[in-house]
Amino acid sequence: MKIRELFLAIFISLNFVHAQDRGYLVIIGGGDRTEEIMGAILRLSGVNQSVLIIPNASSEPERTGERLKEEFERLGYKDVKIFFGGREKANDKEYIGQFENCKVVFFSGGDQNLHTRDLLSTELLRMIKKIYNEGGVISGTSAGAAVMSKIMITGNELINKDSLNSFNSIERGNIETSEGFGFLEDVIIDQHYIKRKRLNRLISLVLENKDKLGIGIDESTAIIVNPDRTFEVIGESQVIVFDAKKSRVKISPSNKLSGVNITTHVLVKGNKFDLKGRRVLK
Repeated sequence: MKIRELFLAIFISLNFVHAQDRGYLVIIGGGDRTEEIMGAILRLSGVNQSVLIIPNASSEPERTGERLKEEFERLGYKDVKIFFGGREKANDKEYIGQFENCKVVFFSGGDQNLHTRDLLSTELLRMIKKIYNEGGVISGTSAGAAVMSKIMITGNELINKDSLNSFNSIERGNIETSEGFGFLEDVIIDQHYIKRKRLNRLISLVLENKDKLGIGIDESTAIIVNPDRTFEVIGESQVIVFDAKKSRVKISPSNKLSGVNITTHVLVKGNKFDLKGRRVLK
């Protein structure tokens, strides 16, 4: 083997190893957290690991943090910590130093915009991503699911301002997004998906971002994203996947979006999906 070819082989090998050097995401669509879902977090991490609760999306973060702490302690975890504070605390290296050894991080439900307001581009989020890249388990429910993708649905509309008749169209430029935490850069996550009939907002974004998969996770349901970028569905309901990469997208004179040949998958417990290959495995 020539020297150049040898170095190329080593480079590819090292990058393959690095690509596998990440942990697990347990993304919950909201609603009741079943024993199966919480048990998956426990199974992936082990009961002896430290847990970090991030309750910032809640309107009552202290109460929510304590309630989640009790929930994790009932699972058997002995060391459960809670982050209390905003951006100042999230950038206080001395304060967040107590979380360095945590191997499980859980983002609460509530308003995802509060999560990103307090944590985006902070030392704490960098620490959490390090935990993930070193094999930790990152989980979240509802708002804590929405923040997982790079493109985050805020819950607001830009064109339709009728809050009593929300998300009533599939049109360009209506669904407001902002930057999420980006644990998944190639998808857009939506939550409470079937229960709250959120088809219009996710499919609008998929048609506007053809390179992204749309993943709608229903209540009491979760996906476990593995280090190899496959995921498995667990829980009581369904997960919807939209893929418009090969579709023909057009915009009508009235600003309505159309898409031909959109691939749609309706997945249930036990189904597995390959995010890189964009295909159902089981």
